[in-house]
Amino acid sequence: MYCDRHPKIETNLRCGKCEKPICSKCTVQTPVGARCSDCAKLTRLPVFQVSIAGYLKAVGTGLGAAVILGIVWGLIVPYLVGFGYLLALVAGYVIGELVSRAVNRKRGIGLQLIAGDSVAVCYLIALAFGLTISLYSLIALGVGVFIAVSRFR
Repeated sequence: MYCDRHPKIETNLRCGKCEKPICSKCTVQTPVGARCSDCAKLTRLPVFQVSIAGYLKAVGTGLGAAVILGIVWGLIVPYLVGFGYLLALVAGYVIGELVSRAVNRKRGIGLQLIAGDSVAVCYLIALAFGLTISLYSLIALGVGVFIAVSRFR
């Protein structure tokens, strides 16, 4: 008996649902046994399926939050006396959470990029409104980006 998709490969294994002969290259292990790729119906999990409208919502929410938080951050940093860089952590958490809620807790690499870039935009806006560049603020920016990105793993 030869594989249905690879006619030159001999096999004794059959799909557990449709009984087509399948080789080790075609086998998909499922909780109920070996299946062919047609019967296994491999699809992405719904939590990782983000529509274009979802991405647009994420971009709008991320940039909107970045602008507002960046302006606030830049304006209140003189009153925090040396601890203004810690607002990068707050910005990372808030932006990550808002973007996550906007897309109904979906996940994925595209959303990670949107959240991380939004925190970076927030930092740049804060620089324009009075934040000064320092080693601590750059490290806090990296941690803020990590916090925002980790909401989508």
